[in-house]
Amino acid sequence: MSSIERTFVGLPSLNLPRAGAGGHPCQGIYHRRAGTRPKVAVIATHYQIDFSEHYLASYLAERGFGFLGWNTRFRGDEAHFLLDHALSDIGVGVRWLREEAGAEAVILLGNSGGGSLMAAYQSQAVEPMVTALPGMQLARGVDDLPPADGYLSTAAHLGRPDVLTAWMDGAATDESDPLATDPELDLWNPANGPAYDDAFVARYRAAQEARNHRITAWVKDELARLTAAGYHDRPFSVARTWADPRMVDPTLEPTRREPNSCYAGVPERANRSVYGIASACTLRTWLSLWSLEDSQTRAHAHLPKITVPALVVNGNADTGVFPSDAQAIFDLLGTDDKESHELDADHYFLNEGARDEVADLIEAWLGKRYA
Repeated sequence: MSSIERTFVGLPSLNLPRAGAGGHPCQGIYHRRAGTRPKVAVIATHYQIDFSEHYLASYLAERGFGFLGWNTRFRGDEAHFLLDHALSDIGVGVRWLREEAGAEAVILLGNSGGGSLMAAYQSQAVEPMVTALPGMQLARGVDDLPPADGYLSTAAHLGRPDVLTAWMDGAATDESDPLATDPELDLWNPANGPAYDDAFVARYRAAQEARNHRITAWVKDELARLTAAGYHDRPFSVARTWADPRMVDPTLEPTRREPNSCYAGVPERANRSVYGIASACTLRTWLSLWSLEDSQTRAHAHLPKITVPALVVNGNADTGVFPSDAQAIFDLLGTDDKESHELDADHYFLNEGARDEVADLIEAWLGKRYA
């Protein structure tokens, strides 16, 4: 096994200085095979998960590629996420790879939630369209992002609003009371299933979308009320977000996934916990990140503008990303040079040999195009 050099990279943002305590807003770790200066480098970033030690970093570094596990100012702080600021911070990492690390080709890795984020980055780099939230200005640098040379999508979904809506409990009737439930839409009411019939799933999906829109309507009204009083924002919480029927009923979009499971364990128990996505956010973050109506993080608008080579990889044992997600990503990509592969793997490719398999697949794909 090759020796891997890991270099900490801490850089100021174009619009946020180094913190008083010393931390840089943009931070990450550059992984490379010892003694080399790779000409092809991958950069991976998530909305809030720390990707500095991403599980593919060493695998790709061993195969001769540079790998920058990169974090924006929002690492561990999704509650305050703003898309334009995150994209500007990703641009800092892409520039560092080209100007300091010597990469001649930079490849975006959109892993899990990062799939739509990196799609938004490339889209904004080639055809700027991101707008500022009401009452705010666009982050400096977001209209001048260096484009990447390739796009990788692994175990990714179509965006935070889409995955939240697919997972949120459609039976919830009152956002201020986590117990308020419509029994006719309750996934855990035995009268409804599982298995869930088509009519129930259709009603449930409609209720999920309606819930997202109700929250958005409240957010806009509340933001107007606060603004009139001289306030900028406020925090709030969304409960019960582990309730995708596919998590409970394996007959819906069948795969090799473990039935009655999600990333947080058994869905019924997880749905009653405080660890769901969007459990902490602000009014402006809801509009930027979670709203079906307003968020610009949805990949639908961005993927058609990706015209560089693209590779889509999905695992058939994933409990939160499904074949329909991977297919939609593949279909929406604007490039003619695109491939899609399904592996026997869970969301994190933890199955024995799965990480080597996906790394070998990426190596072969990169070698054909950027050698």
